[in-house]
Amino acid sequence: MTTINVESINNHADVIASCGTKVGEVDHLHGNDQIKLTKHGDGYHHLIPTSWVSQVTDNKVILNKDSQEVKDNWVQI
Repeated sequence: MTTINVESINNHADVIASCGTKVGEVDHLHGNDQIKLTKHGDGYHHLIPTSWVSQVTDNKVILNKDSQEVKDNWVQI
């Protein structure tokens, strides 16, 4: 298993589910183990664990969960 350097996650990077669907944008890292997403269409921020990240590029964070699983399991704040 490849370890992801969470420090390499850029603010405002697109967050892409494993199915290819954009599920949000990075607002900022929330501690060492969560990513806070910018406000969603529902008016709330959402948190996702960094353990869902499978790959990080300059402006994309690719997750190992599909979009439905992400939306079913993210934390609304």
